[in-house]
Amino acid sequence: MIRINLLPHREEKRKARRQQFYALSGLVAVLAGMIWFAGYSYINNQIDRQVEKNAFLKKEVAALDKQIEEIKKLKEQTEALLARKQVIESLQANRSETVHLFNELARQLPAGVYLRSIKQDRQKITLVGHAQSNARVSTLMHNLDESPVLERPELIEIKAVQAGKRRINEFSMNIYFSRQTTEDAAKGGKGEKKPGGKA
Repeated sequence: MIRINLLPHREEKRKARRQQFYALSGLVAVLAGMIWFAGYSYINNQIDRQVEKNAFLKKEVAALDKQIEEIKKLKEQTEALLARKQVIESLQANRSETVHLFNELARQLPAGVYLRSIKQDRQKITLVGHAQSNARVSTLMHNLDESPVLERPELIEIKAVQAGKRRINEFSMNIYFSRQTTEDAAKGGKGEKKPGGKA
């Protein structure tokens, strides 16, 4: 005997397909949610790590800036101390310069020549005085040129003036004082002259 199935099998197939579709849709939705959550968590984690790195770098940069400022201050202090040291060394090396200058002037001054003023500007010395004659001034210039520490005498002016009842020659001249080293000073000012004067 032939059996005929009168159930709506097409409807059942549609229902089964619909259920499969819903199940797959739900699965896809869950999977997409999980992927989104994983991506969101990963990105947030990376952002947090980058923020921490930025904060660390800022802290280290601030520390380096502070160290740089301290180094600059130390450098300035060092330069100031070196400048003071150079000044002290210069003063120490040339503390007897004035004594040598006056000794040398007294040694080279010929008879009949008298100095009224001596003015020093660094290495340049201006002498003002009077002499009994022009020949005495010439002798003075020759003596100064032969001096081991005085050099390049330059006569600025010489003129005859009346001093009381006597007539004298008033003169002014420039000479240059060559700085001595400690060894020269120890030898009594017998060091070599700078170029420009006679040995």
